[in-house]
Amino acid sequence: MAKNNQSDRTRWSRSWIVCGVLYGIFFYWYTAFEGPLTEEEIAYFSSVLESSPDSHDRSQRWQTFMRNDTGDDFAVWNAIDLFDTPLPVAGARPGETSQQVLERYTAPFFTTALVSAGHPVMVGVSAGEAIDLWGVEGADKWDQGALVRYRSRRDFLEMVEELLEEEAGIHMYKIAAIEKTVAFPLDPWFQLGDPRLVLAMLLFIIALLLQLRCHRQT
Repeated sequence: MAKNNQSDRTRWSRSWIVCGVLYGIFFYWYTAFEGPLTEEEIAYFSSVLESSPDSHDRSQRWQTFMRNDTGDDFAVWNAIDLFDTPLPVAGARPGETSQQVLERYTAPFFTTALVSAGHPVMVGVSAGEAIDLWGVEGADKWDQGALVRYRSRRDFLEMVEELLEEEAGIHMYKIAAIEKTVAFPLDPWFQLGDPRLVLAMLLFIIALLLQLRCHRQT
């Protein structure tokens, strides 16, 4: 009987340890620990952004974005209005819709983002024109919206750098598909379904069920 009890305790301990290790790995991957951007990094990314042909009229915005870095994760809200017919672009097949052309951009973009724990939090299709709008013209019609989470501004800027360095590039598909867009960062921000919280609860339940199963087998 003593040996059985010792074996049960060993299995319980292993279950909790495995779940704890899995959570620790996920938490380390999903969370930013490097702190806000340094002056050297800001100077470097500023030089990278200057290589973009359309960055000059947005340089002050990028500077503000970098210098207000909290070092924590943040989200970007995107409102998107697609062309009725996409602009001609190399690589797109005749007859493709703007949505199909846009997916040539979003699929590899989010694949890259996921490596550094960036992912969509919410996506949706417009249910109608803007129901609350003032102070801006031409913003009554949108096709879709998306809220995207990034682990840090450092990760986000490294993704931007990677996109700018691509010779073929996927940014051209975004330009060909989107007629107008608004994207702005949210920080601080909050979501009830933070994966770190959800995974912690899930692993706790799994470990607890395994422990209860061992109890019943004794």
